[in-house]
Amino acid sequence: MGIFKNEIFSKLFAAAFASQLGSTVGNMAFAFYLLDRFSNQPSYATIAEMMYSLPILCVFFLVGVAADRFDRKKIAENSDWIRAGLTLGLIGAIYADLLFLTFFILFIRSAVSKFFAPAEMSILQGVLDKEQYMQASGINQAVMGIFMLFGVGLGALSYHYVGILGSITVDLLSFIISGILIRSCNIPLEVRLPNGKTRLKKLNVKFVLSDFAQGFKYIFNFKLLRSIVLGFLVFGLINGGFAVLPLFTMKYKLAPNDYEKYASLFSVFLGIGFIAGSAIANTLIQKIKKHRVIIWGLILTGGFTVLLGMISNPWIYFAIILFMGIVIAPVNVALSGWMTELVDPKFMGRVSGWVDPLMMFAQSLALGLIAVLFPAFFTVDAMYYGIGALMVGVGAYYLLVLPQFVNQQASISPVNAPVAEEA
Repeated sequence: MGIFKNEIFSKLFAAAFASQLGSTVGNMAFAFYLLDRFSNQPSYATIAEMMYSLPILCVFFLVGVAADRFDRKKIAENSDWIRAGLTLGLIGAIYADLLFLTFFILFIRSAVSKFFAPAEMSILQGVLDKEQYMQASGINQAVMGIFMLFGVGLGALSYHYVGILGSITVDLLSFIISGILIRSCNIPLEVRLPNGKTRLKKLNVKFVLSDFAQGFKYIFNFKLLRSIVLGFLVFGLINGGFAVLPLFTMKYKLAPNDYEKYASLFSVFLGIGFIAGSAIANTLIQKIKKHRVIIWGLILTGGFTVLLGMISNPWIYFAIILFMGIVIAPVNVALSGWMTELVDPKFMGRVSGWVDPLMMFAQSLALGLIAVLFPAFFTVDAMYYGIGALMVGVGAYYLLVLPQFVNQQASISPVNAPVAEEA
């Protein structure tokens, strides 16, 4: 691929892959360790998952501001070094059997990791040509599919052969490799500091909140970008629903006697679909345009989701999940790549910093609604119908507004789009 001829992209991709590989192995192995070590307290595994997701609520207003105001390369690199140091502490805490300290380190390490993605995305925007944004997004989507497909297996193999301490050591080495790769990148100063240097003494609560609010104003005033961010919000709702629906479907409908085995196959089929969909995404987007991929991808996926509520055979269910993965991967690619194309580099950190908390809010909302409404008010089938109807509805909304916004955007450049005033 031509994109890998870009040395900075190749190194950043390798760094992100190494970091993701180590985290996947470490996190899955730790889940197996908790289930083995504390088999009578399965809630510990749930608490560990919370330690990975909750920190975004503590730092979401900081990560985007940091990526726009400070050296993006140093943020990404130091994120790796700090996580490597914390992982050493994690090894010590596990060895000493200090569970509270283990959870605390996981929380802090996850909080630090949230600074990596906005900085990395902002760097990639600056070092790639616009024609390569979709390709980069497709590659990242394929990697996500690979980890979805093999993540649990890698964690299980690592835990079985090298144990929990060996698996966490793999995690540690991955951060070191990632940090070395990022340090070796020769990134132009204007990409690292698009807004110039910001003095630390200027960084107070008022400044951070003002800068964070500017990111929101930028999104809100930019109609096309606002619609794209709405897409990420919808994906948060979908992620929340599908975090538990496959398990409920197998347990209460399709395979009550073997629900653990069948539920584990969900990520396998979805991962295969993601990889296949990512492979065709760039070609598809070039042929039928980004907004059409998003519109019809959402409508088709919504239709598939409704169909899932009507299925009575688990293998037909998985076949539909496979096709859903193929369809939804190009939608993800189009949303991510398009956002990178549109956003002014000076605002990229703050815009990308809004995506994670919005998706997490939507995901938590979906999980909360399911916890309250199921099974007292809704059946499993009804939840599929509800999620499917939501996706079709959003697709129909996009069908009405996106072509109009695309035509408006064609007459202006991204940097001339409505923006918030700089502080």
